[in-house]
Formats: sequence, structure tokens, C-alpha cells
Amino acid sequence: MSRIRTMPVGAMLLPARLEVQYDRTFLIDLKSLESAAMQRMYRFVFEDFFQINQLKDLPEFQALEDSEILYRFTIDHCLISIEVTGQIIKFLRILPEPTI
Repeated sequence: MSRIRTMPVGAMLLPARLEVQYDRTFLIDLKSLESAAMQRMYRFVFEDFFQINQLKDLPEFQALEDSEILYRFTIDHCLISIEVTGQIIKFLRILPEPTI
């Protein structure tokens, strides 16, 4: 019996028919950013995101804890969380990166 090997989500090539969704909370977070930051994020999530080839190409891309569907990455000092289920990517939250 052969084992089916699956590719980790981070290495997944983004298909041409990828469906991208935006959670209501994500859109509220986006609107609450300072104007210049909101414009940069808007351009990234609605335009530039579709130019990437693999999710692992996103800055600081990593799974949230031991999740197989929840991930985060960083753009312009903001943490962005996404849910990846099949060919659906859902933007969940966008929060300013915490200062330590």
C-alpha cells in the first residue's frame, strides 16, 4: 500500500483559480489602520497578493501553533492571519505587530 504524500501548505503553488475571501473582522481591522498603512495593506491584499507564486514566499510565513489551516505573515509591521482550506484563502485579521 503506497502512502500519499501531500505538499505542505506553505510550499503550495497558488492555483490560477484560487478563491480569496475577506472576513468581516479583517476588513474592520484594515479600515482602522492609519491612512498610509491602510493604503499599503489595501494594495497588498487586493493586488500584490495575487502576484506571489507560493505562500512560503510571504515574509515570516508560518503556521499558527500546530494548525494545518491557520497561518500568519508580516507586511509593513502588521501581522496578517489567513485560513487556507483547499483552494480557498481567507484573510482573517490584520493587527499591528506588537512592540517588545
